[in-house]
Amino acid sequence: MTSTHLIHTVGVRAVEWLHAHRDGFRLEPDVDPEVGFLDRFKPIGELALICKVLFREGVAGSRQAELARQLLDHIWRGTLDGGRMLVRGQRIEPISPIPFEVYVPFKELGYSQPEIERAARLNHRLHSWAALEVVPARRLGLATFERRFGLPPTIPVEDALSRTWLARTPEPWTADGHISYAVTHAVFYLTDWGEKPEGLPPRIADYLATWLPVWLDDWLDLRRWDLIGELLAVDACLPRPTLDEEVWEGFAAAQQPDGAMPFRETMETGSPDEVFDAVYHPTLVAAFASVLATSRAMTQLAHAPSRG
Repeated sequence: MTSTHLIHTVGVRAVEWLHAHRDGFRLEPDVDPEVGFLDRFKPIGELALICKVLFREGVAGSRQAELARQLLDHIWRGTLDGGRMLVRGQRIEPISPIPFEVYVPFKELGYSQPEIERAARLNHRLHSWAALEVVPARRLGLATFERRFGLPPTIPVEDALSRTWLARTPEPWTADGHISYAVTHAVFYLTDWGEKPEGLPPRIADYLATWLPVWLDDWLDLRRWDLIGELLAVDACLPRPTLDEEVWEGFAAAQQPDGAMPFRETMETGSPDEVFDAVYHPTLVAAFASVLATSRAMTQLAHAPSRG
């Protein structure tokens, strides 16, 4: 098992970078709706999810937790204008699930925007909501978000899962980059972002335990840090995580001195906005994987036999 200190430090540095670059979580209110006003919500929703995990696991230091709370307050009150920008996004694309998906983790963390909640309940009654054509892993995610919000899933979670690549446990060598992200997100949805490892059906957990080390080795050779971070988080979601020492050491070595994590190979260059857009996701993923793995490592230590 690798050093808990090393794992924890990756997350601390990632949160520090995210806090220092919090203005990068910007919206573009004047963009043509056809271009995609709602696209800028994705980083914000991911940030809220990762901060929720950080608070839930209880392994963050006081400074890390304080920075995470400051981040959330800044995003909610400033970038989202108390949730009113989510309302604006819902009005631009009335049937889009994106404002709802972004809102759910904020609601779970104590923030509130009644108009988004009304829109979610209205949309949930529409046939068009169930008819949205999305990839299977995304449909599984929407079902779990509905459940977390208190709505009956439009499609039962078990049915949504059955349509995914992961549920079919196919030939592992076919898991290319696109498929690998569908796998990681299916795991996150099923386990509520690591909170409930028992949410993974045993046959899927066994499949992942067998092939995850192989996938990690392959992507480590290719220096695909963003995907490696997601797979390390998947490892921490398993009933028996491995916390692979070699992969964690390689992942930590790729992290920049300021805490940013490159997407692949070396650090991206360009304008501040271009760099943020390129590295915010792997840096968020680094924080997520670190918090989960730190928590699992401490649990393993607590249950290790004493050497008295």
